[in-house]
Amino acid sequence: MKPSLQLRVGQSLSMTPQLQQAIRLLQLSSLELQAEIQETLETNPLLEVEEEFSSDDIAAPEQENNSDTESDPSSNELSQLENTSIPDELPTDSEWEDTFDTQVPTQASSQVIDSGMERDNEDSSGDTLQQHLLWQMRLTPFTETEQAIASIIIDSVQDDGYLQGSLDDILQTLGGEYEEVELDEIEAVLHRIQHFDPVGVASRDLRECLLSQLKLYESDLDQIELLTELIDKHLDTLAKRDYAQIKRALKVSDEQLTELVRSIQLLNPRPGSHIQVDKTEYIVPDVYTRKIKGKWQLSLNPDNAPKIQVAEHYASMIKRADNSTDNTYLKNNLQEARWFLKSLQSRNETLLKVSEAIIKKQSGFLDHGDEAMKPLVLADIAEIVEMHESTISRVTTRKYLHTPRGIFELKYFFSSHVSTDSGGECSATAIRAIIKKLVIAENPKKPLSDSKIADILNDQGINVARRTIAKYRETLAIQPSNERKRLV
Repeated sequence: MKPSLQLRVGQSLSMTPQLQQAIRLLQLSSLELQAEIQETLETNPLLEVEEEFSSDDIAAPEQENNSDTESDPSSNELSQLENTSIPDELPTDSEWEDTFDTQVPTQASSQVIDSGMERDNEDSSGDTLQQHLLWQMRLTPFTETEQAIASIIIDSVQDDGYLQGSLDDILQTLGGEYEEVELDEIEAVLHRIQHFDPVGVASRDLRECLLSQLKLYESDLDQIELLTELIDKHLDTLAKRDYAQIKRALKVSDEQLTELVRSIQLLNPRPGSHIQVDKTEYIVPDVYTRKIKGKWQLSLNPDNAPKIQVAEHYASMIKRADNSTDNTYLKNNLQEARWFLKSLQSRNETLLKVSEAIIKKQSGFLDHGDEAMKPLVLADIAEIVEMHESTISRVTTRKYLHTPRGIFELKYFFSSHVSTDSGGECSATAIRAIIKKLVIAENPKKPLSDSKIADILNDQGINVARRTIAKYRETLAIQPSNERKRLV
């Protein structure tokens, strides 16, 4: 075959740069949008934050501006530029650089502007668990060898407070400088560290952790002996809720066993949790909903992004029919500023429109709770607002709605469904709410099994299988019936 040139006629869909920008802004979360606005404000001199003044403050400048407008022909040129000189749409399959000059280099900044974009995110950067233990180690009368062993043990402690690795691993880590060290010495140092604050830290398993804390437990001798035997020999049996076997082994009554279990529950199975504190993360809602005169009303969160506008000071410098470098630079930035503002407005309108459609469908949830949640999929909202499902997915991802019942991601209002005897549908969210309600009200001595819960729902006309109940129960972090069994 010989290479040849051929002409083919075809049609294809392409997105303009401004449409690409609008789609990109639509899928950003509120924090990402703030960063995007901040970066745009830093790189585009034709955009500025809209200042808020009182009517008395702006009365005099307005009169001056009117007189200046009459005498300054550049303002007339500006209005004509916005309508004629700059194209309304960029051609498809083009980039910003194809039409406009290169912008100044982007400089991402971690600082947030003062006008509504600052977020009070508390810095919880205190001492870590390792730092807390090292501080106590330095106050403890250790020899040089013991201090080296303690340092390695502390470095091996995980965030939950348990020791990662074995004593042999610690011995190998010491290296040739401490060849004479034996496992007994390492274990002796380990036991001393386990009595550091928090007590039970650096334990190798739950049993060792609880026994370390039990040594500081204040109670009568008989109860201490029973607790020690229960933790040391019957901890696995206690985890299986086999109370009958424990009562036979310890020769105790139901009341005594109940008291022993309550004493164990006072101990901390994860000692490192008191020291290792995660940084607080706040969720800022994008949309607020309130009930006004019997109807649910929606409004966008004004604090999510600052009000920005075209900087009239720089825009007034643009001169018509001037192709100088400075004038072309201002023209390019003016058009980009206008498109950016238009994309922001489109994002807000779309977010509000989709939220209104969701609230209209799920008004029962706002009035009555999770049990009134209706089945809803993306296609239902897409049909109402006359948009594509992909657009609805972008709008509802990482966008949050503030309701009287709490703050929820918009994705929360979408759920699958199961059929009912009446021919209707029941959402998965409503079924999970019913399961949670049944588990809370169950008899702790005889908890409901998955089959029993399925039978109760079938009696209510909701056709759901046992395996579906098990799946929903796991998503709610509810234990199986044998693990939910209690003495009282």
